[in-house]
Amino acid sequence: MRATKLYLAGHEGMVGSAILRRLVARADIESVSRSHAELDLTDQAAVRAFMESERPDVVILAAAKVGGIYANATYPAEFIYQNLMIQSNVIHQAYAAGVRRLLFLGSSCIYPRAAPQPMREDALLTGELEATNEPYAVAKIAGIKMCESYNRQYGVDYRSVMPTNVFGPGDNFHPENSHVLPALLRRFHEAARAGAPEIVVWGSGTPRREFLYVDDMAEASLFVMDLPQETYRANTQPRQSHINIGTGEDMSIAELAQAIARLTGFTGRIVYDTTKPDGAPRKLMDTSRLAAMGWKARRPFEAALQATYAWYLQNRER
Repeated sequence: MRATKLYLAGHEGMVGSAILRRLVARADIESVSRSHAELDLTDQAAVRAFMESERPDVVILAAAKVGGIYANATYPAEFIYQNLMIQSNVIHQAYAAGVRRLLFLGSSCIYPRAAPQPMREDALLTGELEATNEPYAVAKIAGIKMCESYNRQYGVDYRSVMPTNVFGPGDNFHPENSHVLPALLRRFHEAARAGAPEIVVWGSGTPRREFLYVDDMAEASLFVMDLPQETYRANTQPRQSHINIGTGEDMSIAELAQAIARLTGFTGRIVYDTTKPDGAPRKLMDTSRLAAMGWKARRPFEAALQATYAWYLQNRER
């Protein structure tokens, strides 16, 4: 029996690389990938030619333009354009090439700003989105609905998973354009080494966030991809087919900052700049649907944070 040929889009990113590490260890999978230099996923003709040439059996769409509050606020047009183009090209050309199963990776940003906590899958499209990342969220919602529409019209098996804030080895540690955890990790590290008397954190420190280690995210993604079609369909609905991935626990930004300060050895003062946006007040995922199917996150936050810091120390720009 031949191995399943799987195309992983976004294998150089944090989540994609964690998924790839698991795929290469599987004898039942023949993984195929292309770098951005080799294949521009916003180029429809290029994606069509690739799919027609490779003819994968399965596609995992982990490619996306991502970033934190600052990046989303500064480059909203890039976030909505690039993500819509990547998704539309990969999903449609996968279908055109005969791909029957596809896994689309989204984000917890899809849920309304005031969604009841923890956020259940049925909260989608029930309220106004968080303004600071609305273009990105709209693109991700479109990806979910595109998968659902192709399932309904063409009878394919296109699935979607919505992770909470993912972190770990391979993350983007830019002090402004990255997500909150890696950005703070780098800033606190540099402040500790410089002996800075204080560090300024955006916002009030009160918003609560949930953090998922990238290796858990990779394992959950492959768990969902491998589910029998009847199991996936029994736990979803045709027009509400996405599945949340998270830990079920959250912390305030202030608690995160204090944990990073302890880890990096920063002993100065932490100042909160309340003139900067907080984003959504809370974003905690309801993961009961995934738990009912047999998967739960297993890595403790402190250990995952330590592993991330160790990776940063070994790989940071010198």
